[in-house]
Amino acid sequence: MGQLWHDITRAYDERIQVPGKEIHFLILLAFLCSFGFIRGSAHMIRAQVSWWPGNVETKSGMHIHHLVWGILLLITMGYIGLAFDLGDPWLEFVAIAFGIGLGLTLDEFALWLNLEDVYWQQKGRESIDAVVVTAALLVLTLLGLQFWIDIWHAVLELLGVDRRGAVLPAALQVAAVPLAVVTFMKGRKLVGIIGLFVPLVALAGALLPATEGSRWERRRRARSSV
Repeated sequence: MGQLWHDITRAYDERIQVPGKEIHFLILLAFLCSFGFIRGSAHMIRAQVSWWPGNVETKSGMHIHHLVWGILLLITMGYIGLAFDLGDPWLEFVAIAFGIGLGLTLDEFALWLNLEDVYWQQKGRESIDAVVVTAALLVLTLLGLQFWIDIWHAVLELLGVDRRGAVLPAALQVAAVPLAVVTFMKGRKLVGIIGLFVPLVALAGALLPATEGSRWERRRRARSSV
């Protein structure tokens, strides 16, 4: 296990720190933590947990959505990052604050897309889709294919398997793409996005029934009516 951790650390150093991707990593980490926290907070507020702070409201009773704080953070950190030549550790601080703002803003993506509060409605799932897509793109941009190959090599070495076994995950990844497309057509966007990176999830999504109103369901009905 110690060797596995050493190999993962080396992969992190070579693929993230050396190429200068640490800022990207901090943004991604802060984004995911921010989204997880604020989504959990919203659920506790809705459940009326007594010890959890409620919504932020003005004296007149107007609810201030966390989207507002997210936009303010994005504006402020974006300006500071562009206008000043920052060094350590301030640049890292700006990256973390920017990631937090990104999480707060995209958690209410459905609100600024529909221009109405649909957080707990069916349309509110658009926020989850936006967060998943953003996270997937950030991870893909940050790490790239070579990082995952290095991690796979580390696992293979731990298991005592020849490194040429990396051909297998590459083949599975290619096979996951058409399965993920089927999953998307069945209206399961979240499963489809994850399936692009995890072949087993793509297979499960392709086998699941289509959701109501999905393209797959509409095509099935059209064929059955002929």
